[in-house]
Amino acid sequence: MKTLSQWVLWGALLVGLTACGQKDKTEIKVGATVGPHAQVAEAVAKEAAKQGLTVKVIEFSDYITPNAALEDGSIDINSYQHQPFLDNYNRNHGANLVSIGESILMRMGIYSNKYRSIEQLPDQARIAIPNDPTNGGRGLLLFADASVITLRDGVGFNATLNDIVENPRGFRFIEVDAAQLPRTLDEVDAAAITMNYVMSAGLDPKQQGIYLESKQAPLAIMVIATREKDKDNEAYQQLVQIYHSPAVRDFIAQTFNGTIEPAH
Repeated sequence: MKTLSQWVLWGALLVGLTACGQKDKTEIKVGATVGPHAQVAEAVAKEAAKQGLTVKVIEFSDYITPNAALEDGSIDINSYQHQPFLDNYNRNHGANLVSIGESILMRMGIYSNKYRSIEQLPDQARIAIPNDPTNGGRGLLLFADASVITLRDGVGFNATLNDIVENPRGFRFIEVDAAQLPRTLDEVDAAAITMNYVMSAGLDPKQQGIYLESKQAPLAIMVIATREKDKDNEAYQQLVQIYHSPAVRDFIAQTFNGTIEPAH
């Protein structure tokens, strides 16, 4: 009987140790779009391993699937979108995904090959902006923030050229396909360009950027999202802190040359 009891005790301990080992080895699946979001997530995964977290990065090539995968439980966290995009997804899909932190900044900017500041732009300057509704409005808000035009009250990111109520320097705005904006820089005086196209064109924000969005601009801040029921998960919260760690900040600084910035 004594021997049997010992075997039962050892068996219980073995099951407990196995369960603990399985818990420690649980993967956190992080979804990210191909490119800088995935690159940063891989740097986070590398740093997480040093802290005892196993992170697997799942790459996506579109902007809808990462939220759908998060919603159905295929992944645990995603990092690729700003808060307005997340809010819009929730409204359109009846989802309840929430932000648990911020990852990186991707600021829209005004770029020029001819001038080094907004003040240097001449009267009647030719200015290129994106021709899609969201980014076109975002570009106009950028010029309004720089105090060179005034927009109709309350238009927000839906601003159009018709919402310009004051343009004292007579800037001439030209709507161009967003992907083509970097190519216009030799033809126009300045252009409002989103950071993804700045990166793909190899532009340098420090050399060609003459005005950047605020670091508090809602569309510039990328968020880390999960399901509402998991928002207080300790491992996920630890992962958010790793996004803000010195190691990841250094990776961003060394890899992206100012195009991508840490959110903190």
